[in-house]
Formats: sequence, C-alpha cells, structure tokens
Amino acid sequence: MIRVGIVEDQVMLRSAIVALLELEPDITVVVQLDNGDTAVETLSDGCCDVLLLDVEMPGASGLDVAEALQKLTDAPLVMMLTTFHRPGYVRRALEAGARAYITKDSPVSDIAAAIRRVAAGEILFSGEQLHLAMSSGGCPLSKRERDVLRAAQLHDTVAEIAEHLHLSVSTVSNYITVAIAKTNSRNRVQAIRIARDRGWL
Repeated sequence: MIRVGIVEDQVMLRSAIVALLELEPDITVVVQLDNGDTAVETLSDGCCDVLLLDVEMPGASGLDVAEALQKLTDAPLVMMLTTFHRPGYVRRALEAGARAYITKDSPVSDIAAAIRRVAAGEILFSGEQLHLAMSSGGCPLSKRERDVLRAAQLHDTVAEIAEHLHLSVSTVSNYITVAIAKTNSRNRVQAIRIARDRGWL
C-alpha cells in the first residue's frame, strides 16, 4: 500500500483528489494539510511515502516545503501539484528534489498512475518542463528576500511587513532594496511582479 500525503489549500480540490485516490486499491491518503507552515514538522516521522505538494499556498509555499524536506533522513518522495508552468517554479522543484511536476487539471487516474511510478523510483519531468527549467536561470534572490517580497504582496507598509516577519524595519528595507536591484526593477511593485512571473516567489 502506498501511503500518500497531500498539502493543498483549496479545500474542495483537496477533498476531491483524496476521495478519488481512496478508491484506488493500492493507495491510501494518510496526511491532509491545508498549508505548508506545519508540513515539515508533520511529515518528519516518515508517515507517508509520496507527498503531493501544491506550489502556491499562503505562508510557506510547496517549493519551500520541498526544499526543507530535503534535510530529513526519512522524507517522502515529492510530487508538485500546480496550475502554473513558470520556468522558475519548475527549476526550483527540480533543485528541491521533486520527482514529478503535474497540473491540477490532470485526471485523478493520471495522478494515481504518477504516484505509483514515483513510488517505484521514477522521475516524471517532461522534456518541455526540463527545457523550461534550464532556460530560466537560477533565482538571484535569497530565501529572506523572497520572504519579504511575498509578505509585501499582503502588506502595504514596511512596518507591517517587518511585524509580519518579526524583523526590524531597517532590515526589511534593506531586503527590499536588494531585491529591487537583483530584479532590475524600479520599485517594490515591479520587483514582486518580475519575481512572480519568473516563478521565484
């Protein structure tokens, strides 16, 4: 029996995938989470074999979770679940050790088949996905710079961002200035847009 975990913030989609996967004779869903913030701690005990990770979620993204899971000795095999084909996302998924990158509109039968193949040791990235990843270039932003830009999408002022991230105002200002420079942007709004379009956030 293949033990599967799923981290997906859209309740209806998560419930539908879980219900259909549970119909498969050799798959059982043992973990369901609606955000990435608690995923690493929850999954640190080797409770599942394969993990379906949504790329974009509030708080820690699926890519952040995949990167953190690499440090565990008994980490599940990761499959990214997404609606986005941004080159930066595909590249980060590969660098984080993900075994597959599949879209949410895939039939559940295809997702189940992919779970079986990943559990058997296969890596399921298409030639197009690999081309996208190789053509994207690496992300120039540090993790903290990405955190600040993500927070800036939700908060208007530097003070609010600083409070959200438990950092000083001057530290946040420095991160924003560096992120603007690294993305060749004119301002914070443009830096966020460029980073999102390239799949860095």
